[in-house]
Amino acid sequence: MKRISVELVPRSEEAIREELQILHENFDCIDIINVPELLRYDVHSWEGAAIAQESYSAAMPHIRAIDIDLDRPLFMAKYLVEHKIKEVLVVKGDPPQDMNHTVYPTVTTDVIRKFHEELPGIRVYAGIDQYRGSMRQEEYRIRRKLQAGAAGFFTQPFFDMRYVEMYAEMLDGLEVYWGVSPVMSARSQSYWEMKNNVVFPKGFAPTLDWNIDFSKRVLEFVRMCDASIYLMPIKTNLIAYLSGVFGK
Repeated sequence: MKRISVELVPRSEEAIREELQILHENFDCIDIINVPELLRYDVHSWEGAAIAQESYSAAMPHIRAIDIDLDRPLFMAKYLVEHKIKEVLVVKGDPPQDMNHTVYPTVTTDVIRKFHEELPGIRVYAGIDQYRGSMRQEEYRIRRKLQAGAAGFFTQPFFDMRYVEMYAEMLDGLEVYWGVSPVMSARSQSYWEMKNNVVFPKGFAPTLDWNIDFSKRVLEFVRMCDASIYLMPIKTNLIAYLSGVFGK
C-alpha cells in the first residue's frame, strides 16, 4: 500500500491540534493529513495543513476552485511556499450560504493549470465524484483533469465494494486515494442520499461496526492494489473508529 490519509476538519486551531495529538499518539501508520477548506471556520485549509506538518511529514490542503480569481495570482501561494506545503487537492467547492464571500466561475481544470504555472513545485491532485452522473461522464472529467496536469485523484466516499471494483477497472494505472467516510446516523445517511445521490447497499447499517467492517474491506482492497486510502472520520470518535479499522 502507498499511503494512508486521514481528513481533519479545521474547526479551530485548538481543535485540530487536539485531533492531531490523538492521531500521533495512537496511530503511527498514518502518512498524510488532508485538511478541507470550509467557509464556516476561521482556520483556512493551508493554515491547518501547516499545523499538521508539525506532527506529520506531509499535509494536503484543499483548494476550492470557486475561490480563485484567474486574473490574479494565487492568494495562498506565498503561504504554501513559506510553510513548505508540497501537495494540494483542488476541488470545485460549494457556493457560500450568504453573499459575504466572493466566488468566481472558475473550474478545477483552470486551477490545476494555474498551480502548474505559478507553483510548479507543488503536486496537484483532483477530485472524483462518482455520484454526480454516469461513469462515462466522470471518466471524461477525469481525462480533462489529467490533461490539465492532475497528478492523482481523491474519490468521494464509497459504501459498496461492488462500486469500488467497477471504478477500479476504469481508474487502473492512475494514482488514486480511495475514499471512505463513516455514516453513523439515519440523518447522515439521508444527507448522503439526498445531497450526493448515494445509493447505499441493502445490508448497510449506520453503526460503528458496519462502518469499521467496510473500511477494513476497502483497506484490504487498497493493499492488494498498491493504492492509497482516504479516511474521513467526520463526526466520529477518532480512536474508536480508527482502532477498529487498523485492528488496534
